[in-house]
Amino acid sequence: MNLSDEVSIPSQVMARVVGDEIVILDLANGTYYGLDPVGARIWQLISEGQTLVQVCEAMLADYEVTRNDIERDVVALGQTLLDKKLISIGI
Repeated sequence: MNLSDEVSIPSQVMARVVGDEIVILDLANGTYYGLDPVGARIWQLISEGQTLVQVCEAMLADYEVTRNDIERDVVALGQTLLDKKLISIGI
């Protein structure tokens, strides 16, 4: 996975905000996942249809963090979500 990838959320994946976190349910296997507030913000941006590059730009505006750190973290979370089939590459 890299920043140029366009990602989408498959129809079998549901998410709900719980406080400042997000709980994700994969209906295909009945497994729940949780994201902390930073992960929840990334998920929110992805769910709005933003590319990973746009996600990084928004995160840079929201948090005091270096571009290298946010790019690394967005790609790492994206890869974890992809591995768990909670996002797909391509639209």
